[in-house]
Amino acid sequence: MSIIIFIVILLVLVLVHEFGHFFAAKRFGIRVDEFGFGFPPKLFSFKKGETEYSFNLLPIGGFVKIFGENPDEENTIGPEASRSFVNKPKYQQAIVLFAGVFANFLLAWLLFSVGFMSGLPTSVGNEPKGYSATDVHLVLVSVLANSPAEISGLRSGDKIISIQSGNDIVPEINPDTLKSFIISHPDKEINFGYLRGKDTTINIAQVIPVKKTPTENPSVGIAMDEIGTVKLPVFQALWEGLVLDWSVTKGTVIGLYKLIVEGIEGKGSFASVTGPVGMVGIVGSAYQFGFVYLLSFAALISVNLAIINLIPFPALDGGRLLFLLIEKIKGSRINPKFANAANTIGFAVLIILMFFVTYHDVIKLF
Repeated sequence: MSIIIFIVILLVLVLVHEFGHFFAAKRFGIRVDEFGFGFPPKLFSFKKGETEYSFNLLPIGGFVKIFGENPDEENTIGPEASRSFVNKPKYQQAIVLFAGVFANFLLAWLLFSVGFMSGLPTSVGNEPKGYSATDVHLVLVSVLANSPAEISGLRSGDKIISIQSGNDIVPEINPDTLKSFIISHPDKEINFGYLRGKDTTINIAQVIPVKKTPTENPSVGIAMDEIGTVKLPVFQALWEGLVLDWSVTKGTVIGLYKLIVEGIEGKGSFASVTGPVGMVGIVGSAYQFGFVYLLSFAALISVNLAIINLIPFPALDGGRLLFLLIEKIKGSRINPKFANAANTIGFAVLIILMFFVTYHDVIKLF
């Protein structure tokens, strides 16, 4: 089920991205030869106007063939050259290239807004002004690998509802009281009562705090937060969805910048990168916690897809935008053979990178 849901999410996100290119190209009178659902081999197709709409075997996204996107003799000086992407004004080319990214940002905004309308999980203290979270629980936001908490069976997303060690009980559970309780019970077994996903059965995890060094306080290897549900009316949800979209975009850009800098400095690691295999696992967890979590996850991926496509690397929208900027500055067109070769090489590099990320995902499973 997780694989099917992931494929559906990926299909929707990529098709929305490609539809952005498609819509902008059509608006500027650029000829669009094909809009593909999935990737070849082709199953069937139909033609409406000048555009062929194809349905393909591999349901992992989609594509749009815009006449003149890859310059050649036919689309630069041929009979239909006036409707070629490459012969349109630079600002129109830029809008067509950016439209896919913009569509992904719009989709993320819509998904976050629907989440707020339905009831979005929100950290206590970060609620929109004038609104309070309901159904508040202490939630584990991360569990350290090989820590006492992980060994006991606790996982990210678990809701902690009771804490007890012997006759000692935490009456009011929050991050501060739990931290103090752990520190005051070194080397003693603590029973964590928790709920997981949609299951209403209370599970018990037996955890013994440990000290990493003699001078450190005992810990169990968890990060936690009080999280509740915030449900907003339509117009407020649309506004807060936009605010959250911007916040996630800003955070993603900063995270990607740090990742690239660490890679250049030789400090980077594939451990901090998740590929398709890892995504399937995350989708499974989100699905267990509920539909709203799945919406939020899809919105996050949509933002990530948009930002990655803006990286000024050949074959990505950002690389093509960079070529447009260079052409604008130099006042002449980049040699089509060079541009096409650069995009082909860039695509090959991306495929190789994806292979390594996927390989690392598989290794982490064992």
